[in-house]
Amino acid sequence: MKMGVHKSRSGGLTAKGVAAYRRANPGSKLKTAVTTPPSKLKKGSKAAGRRKSFCARMSGVKGPMKKPNGKPTRKALALRKWNC
Repeated sequence: MKMGVHKSRSGGLTAKGVAAYRRANPGSKLKTAVTTPPSKLKKGSKAAGRRKSFCARMSGVKGPMKKPNGKPTRKALALRKWNC
């Protein structure tokens, strides 16, 4: 996947990236990130559940939050985008 077209520089996949993934993997249920602030999400909604689940899974992933050059890793960018 190409940076800028399929991958967002701010973390995660773009809508075009998700569409490309679905074409390559028929039957996939991949969705774009839940970027709505948690305060604006209704408790118990599907989006709130997806966000909570993603944050719980990704927060436990081993690995650094910064690259040696000081820039954030893709993991850090994704967690920030999902408001984790």
